[in-house]
Amino acid sequence: MTLQIHQFECLSDNYGYLIHDPASGETAAIDTPDAAVYLAEAEAKGWTITQIWNTHWHPDHAGGNKGIVAATGAKITAPEEVRKLSEIDTVVSQGDTVQLGAFTANVIDVSGHTNGHIAFHIAETADAFVGDAVFALGCGRMFEGEPQQFWDSLDRIRALPASTTLYCAHEYTAANAAFAAHADPDNAALADYVTEITDKRARGERTVPMGLERELATNPFLRADDPVLAAKWGGSTPAETFAALRSAKDNF
Repeated sequence: MTLQIHQFECLSDNYGYLIHDPASGETAAIDTPDAAVYLAEAEAKGWTITQIWNTHWHPDHAGGNKGIVAATGAKITAPEEVRKLSEIDTVVSQGDTVQLGAFTANVIDVSGHTNGHIAFHIAETADAFVGDAVFALGCGRMFEGEPQQFWDSLDRIRALPASTTLYCAHEYTAANAAFAAHADPDNAALADYVTEITDKRARGERTVPMGLERELATNPFLRADDPVLAAKWGGSTPAETFAALRSAKDNF
C-alpha cells in the first residue's frame, strides 16, 4: 500500500490536503482552512478524518480545527501557537515525529512566517507539507520572524533530498513568478519555469505541488546564498540577501 494524497481547492486560493493510509484507514487533514470543505472531500473519498496536522496558527490553516473535531473526533497535532485558535492533543516541534498508520512524518522547524511554523516531511514517500514557509518560486511573508531565523528555516528545507515533492498551501505561483523573474532575470532555468507556469495558469491548471530540485535552481528565496543574487540585491550574508529579497517582494 502507498500513501494516498488528495489535493483540493478551498477558500479563495488555498490548497487543502488529506493524506490517507489505506492499511490502517487513518486520514490526516493537513491544515484546516475550511471545515465544511474538508469534511465533504473526505466523505467523497470514503475516508474519515482521524487526525489534524497543523503547520501554523493562522485562521486559513487552523480555523477549521474545531468543526472537524466536532464532526469526527480527530486528534490535533500542532505547534504550541495553534492554541490561539483551538485545543491541541499533541504539541510538536523540531525533531519530533508523527505517525499516520505505518507512515512517519518528521517535524521541521520552518519558523519565520510565524514564530512556531512547522513542516511535515515524510521521508519514505519523499513528500513535505510546508504550509506557508515556502511556495513555488516564493516564500511566506515574514509576519513574526527575523531574517536569520527565516533563512535558517529555508535552509532546512533546502537540506531535504532534492527528489522531495513540496506541497504548499496557496496558489500564489503566478505572482511569485513575476517577482522571481525581476529578481533573477538572467536565470535560464527560471525563464523556462515562468513560461510553463504562465501556460498552466492560462489553462486553469495547478502549479502545486512542486519539486524541490527545481525550486533550488529557480526560487530566489532558496538561493539567497548565490553570489549572483547577493551582488544584485546586497547583503554580506545569505540572511541579509534574503531580507533584501523579502522586502523587495513585499513592495513589488
